[in-house]
Amino acid sequence: MFLRARRSRVRLAAAGATAVALAATACGGSSSSGAAADTLVVYTGQSGDWQLNFNPFSPTTVEGPGTIFEPLFFFNNVRDAEPRPRLGESFRWNADGTELSVVLRDDAKWSDGERFTARDVVFTLDMISGNPAMNNTGYKGRATAVDDTHVTIRFDEPSYMEAPQVLGRIWMVPRHLWEDFATPATNVVEKPVGTGPYQLDEFKPQAFTLKSNPGYYAGEPAVKKVRYLSLSGNQAGADALKAGQVDWQTGPVPDIADVEKNYPGYRAITVPMNQAALFTCSNAALGCQGAQTDPAVRRAIYYAINRTQVNALAFENTASPISPGFALPERDRDQVSDQLREKTAPMQPDEAEAVRVLEGAGYAKGPDGIYAKDGEPLAMTVKVVAGWTDYITAVEAIGQQLQAVGIRVTPQQLSWNEWSDARGRGEYELLIDALYQGPAPDPFYTYSYFFSTPTTARVGEIANPNFARVSDPAIDQALTALKGVPFEDAAARQPHLDTVQTRVEELMPYIPLLTAGTTSEYNARKFTGWPTEDDLYSFPAVWSRPEHSEIYLKLKPASR
Repeated sequence: MFLRARRSRVRLAAAGATAVALAATACGGSSSSGAAADTLVVYTGQSGDWQLNFNPFSPTTVEGPGTIFEPLFFFNNVRDAEPRPRLGESFRWNADGTELSVVLRDDAKWSDGERFTARDVVFTLDMISGNPAMNNTGYKGRATAVDDTHVTIRFDEPSYMEAPQVLGRIWMVPRHLWEDFATPATNVVEKPVGTGPYQLDEFKPQAFTLKSNPGYYAGEPAVKKVRYLSLSGNQAGADALKAGQVDWQTGPVPDIADVEKNYPGYRAITVPMNQAALFTCSNAALGCQGAQTDPAVRRAIYYAINRTQVNALAFENTASPISPGFALPERDRDQVSDQLREKTAPMQPDEAEAVRVLEGAGYAKGPDGIYAKDGEPLAMTVKVVAGWTDYITAVEAIGQQLQAVGIRVTPQQLSWNEWSDARGRGEYELLIDALYQGPAPDPFYTYSYFFSTPTTARVGEIANPNFARVSDPAIDQALTALKGVPFEDAAARQPHLDTVQTRVEELMPYIPLLTAGTTSEYNARKFTGWPTEDDLYSFPAVWSRPEHSEIYLKLKPASR
């Protein structure tokens, strides 16, 4: 049977409740600087030149998951919904959750004309299991092609929770091309061949364009082109939005509450999903170096942060509280552990507790006001992407807050490519980023991505996406146990979720900041079909894959 998601609770703040009835034209305020009426211009927050690489499994891929390379199904991770078929038609577990049978569609083709078959699925899954750097879902199954349209995936133990990950977060690639890749985890893909609704049209370092796939099995999309811009940062994004040069961006703009007034023809929607945190290279056993490898330092930072101030200064009060156990306080409220010391991180700083934690761990304040231990001052660098003005403001504010308790943190702005490479290789002390959600509305997936041993690596090797280098037997055992419990059995699942959350709170490899209110501004005058509070069919973030591709497929030019 199809896996049913638990009813989720999502708090939305939508700006601009009145539909704009004006039609888009090829030249005008909302025409995206002369872009055709069926061309969607998007800004993902990219700062600096794009690097040509459409390998969907690379942490530095520019694009592809969902648009060029597809999963078998789409799972909505913000509300209760049946999985929507993509390359698959249906799936079913056996009685004990050890065998997953998948029926594939028989009319899909690769963009070079070759037919998509079960052999491509088996090849992709085998490739993932043989390359840890590509295996960001921790997949451990064994796939067999029964015939061209049927695949069986076997697991050594019950693995109910694997379905949304295997079926919704692994991007199918063509066997006839990828079997020649010597190192598929790092191979640069310049000419991507996929089954998806879009193909690469043209690529330049400042912008690239996808074009609709005329042979797409579900019919050619109404949005004929998607153009991705690289700008200098959030301010440039807001300026481009003001000038009507961008149709969709996910990120902050000044005075977010009055988007419709300040950006005529545009509307906004805010969804609390991603969890902003200070990532730490936390595990000395895997090669991390620096004061942040001490859990006491991480906990002291946690207590010293004034989250109310950070929310006001950096996020225009669009963020909300975050749980130190990293279950979403609202969507996952029934699963937030009662065993946590604090169900949500304190919004006001507790400087006395931060000092107590440090001094209890053997740190002493030096004459310069900075704590030190064994002659090493408590000083770290926090990496942030140049142009990400909200995060830059956040780390600058946090730096001042930590100074008050004797911790020195210095922001370091990098290009996105440099920042991403440092994050993947663990070559950082602190950096600011967000933990993302999995394919279904449950915290298990965030845990399995960011806190499990199979998704990390030694410093210098690419981790994907356990960037903090977490490796904890109790967490691993609890995640393994969760895989074997049916999704609907909340009572049996909760003790394992309690274990994960309490260990995550104790270790604190990702220092929780706030649940980010992910806000998108979109051109409602030029396109119809956007997600709304009443029809949240996909998480509306242009950088969220494959969620963005579901939105591309729903949009239609308003002039039609």
